[in-house]
Amino acid sequence: MTQATLTISSKNYSSWSLRGWLLCKMSGLDFREEPVDPTDADVRQELLLLSPTVRVPRLTHGKVQVWDTLAIAGYLNECFPEAKLYPEDIVARAHCRAVSGEMHAGFYNLRSALPMNIKARHERFKIFSGARPDVERVREIWSECLETYGGPFLFGPATMADAMFAPVCTRLRTYAVTLEPELEAYIDRILDWAPMKEWIAGALAEPEEIEELEVEF
Repeated sequence: MTQATLTISSKNYSSWSLRGWLLCKMSGLDFREEPVDPTDADVRQELLLLSPTVRVPRLTHGKVQVWDTLAIAGYLNECFPEAKLYPEDIVARAHCRAVSGEMHAGFYNLRSALPMNIKARHERFKIFSGARPDVERVREIWSECLETYGGPFLFGPATMADAMFAPVCTRLRTYAVTLEPELEAYIDRILDWAPMKEWIAGALAEPEEIEELEVEF
């Protein structure tokens, strides 16, 4: 099969692109990146309205085109079962799917209050009250998973759940959200993960500004 293509938007701002890209890296898929113009209407919808349903990221693999991060994860798991994007144990696998789906469908207030911006650092940032329950829910999910499965990632080895929550790790660091030591250690682990370091390097190399993006956030 010919080399795959993953269509992505901004590495600095696009949490959904990061998730799809991490899943491709974790699967071992041979793919090339195809960045799209950040002024494209669909891309701006993903970046500004924080929608998980637009067609970025989009994976093209031979005759297959698949978008939406959960669909990309399912497809890659079928193509590369040896990558173990899902836990092997049926109970852990169901749990992994549940928290990944929760991340995919929810946390809108967290996304709105703490937009992904890898380059930025805010030493003092007041989180509005609507986002605090989302932050607390992240704490609950991470604490339960790390305690139940023993780390170092949420379900032991890295799985799709870590790809789904990786952008949250960048957000919590960007906005100086303080967590318990074991959760701070998890964030450190994600940010020091080889594929994340590669993505972050790409984000830091992007132009300083996407026109009008900061204002509309």
